[in-house]
Amino acid sequence: MADFVEVNGISSLVSGTMKDVMVNGKPVLLARVGDKYYAAQGRCPHMGGVLANGELKGTIVQCPRHGSQFDLTDGHNVRWMRGSGLAYEIGKTLKSPRSLPLYEVKIESGKIMVKTD
Repeated sequence: MADFVEVNGISSLVSGTMKDVMVNGKPVLLARVGDKYYAAQGRCPHMGGVLANGELKGTIVQCPRHGSQFDLTDGHNVRWMRGSGLAYEIGKTLKSPRSLPLYEVKIESGKIMVKTD
């Protein structure tokens, strides 16, 4: 079982922003909304887009590749892909909707700590 690991280079993470960081060799999305920090798998479960390059609206992160959206409070899939029609149906069939894995976050002595396992 992994321990909490300090996340470096996050001093510039202000509310409404997110950053791609490495924790225990894994890409992790670190986001801040208000005074709360969220950590999630850094790559979209749809087609591997770097989530930190997407958009953050409240606690909803949107993948820059195909517009999949996930809620950082519980990881549930809000929208699997952007669009409709045949391309959407084929995309959903090839990769069925799934949630975004989340990781534990805690603040300890002013440092952000993330646990990936």
